[in-house]
Amino acid sequence: MLVENLLLIAICLAIGVILRISRRVGDDVAHALNAYVIHVALPAVVLHQVPAMQFTAQLLFPALLPWLLLAVSAGAVLLLARYCQWSKAITGALLLVVPLGNTSFLGFPLVQSFWGEAGLPVAIIYDQLGSFVALSTYGIWILSRYADCPPPTVKRVLERMVHFTPFLALLAGLLLSQITVPVVLDDVFKRIGATLVPVILVAVGLQWKLDLHAELRAPLALGLSLKLLAMPLLALALVQVLGVHGLTAQVSVFEAGMASMITAGALAMNANLAPRLAAAMVGFGIPLSLLTLTLWHSLLQ
Repeated sequence: MLVENLLLIAICLAIGVILRISRRVGDDVAHALNAYVIHVALPAVVLHQVPAMQFTAQLLFPALLPWLLLAVSAGAVLLLARYCQWSKAITGALLLVVPLGNTSFLGFPLVQSFWGEAGLPVAIIYDQLGSFVALSTYGIWILSRYADCPPPTVKRVLERMVHFTPFLALLAGLLLSQITVPVVLDDVFKRIGATLVPVILVAVGLQWKLDLHAELRAPLALGLSLKLLAMPLLALALVQVLGVHGLTAQVSVFEAGMASMITAGALAMNANLAPRLAAAMVGFGIPLSLLTLTLWHSLLQ
């Protein structure tokens, strides 16, 4: 499973890069692919996964940890943005791709590979109640604040949330969890959702260039440092302070060190928030995270 997912990542990123270099597609294709992921593929994934979730009291910590890390990492990005005088677009992009991690597609197979099947419930809670809900709420607020939109108000943010397709899918998934979803319908959700990762990785490849503008290199380096090093370090400190032990603590810290969420990068690119920086955070972050996560696994043993 791990090798297959890593190969899929490499191939899809390469396809996007090749399509861009060969000019076989127009400049607007990446935007269309991002829109498909956000409004079709991601909601299908939610409708497939959420109704099958089972919640227990012991999984409270991995549900709360992503929110604690989000608050600290977002604050760090804002401080760096003020000190480095980053543009509004760069700040908005990093506020999306630094706090939000790739805790499902990359996280699930890596957790299974390093920690076994027993670690998956912790990873699923971390992703579904942490990363995904944060994407559907915090992510929308960031878009309202930093994209070319009117200044955010509570009413406007709530309006965007109820019009945000993945959030509506989350609500629908919670309702469907109370009934038995027909197998045929669930299979449809599963098949559509399976297109999410290949499509968005191709979109990332379409916008991923090694020759970043000079103004993007420092934000990229600092963003990757926060995402791959500072956040898992903070998570490790929290599990020690709070006295969390065992597999729950190990998998939670491991998930905290994941690369940037692909969908968060898609939102940033779709909203024209430093799209090349967002694509670079995902494109460079995924291969680098394979090294850093291996080191984290050794440390957590």
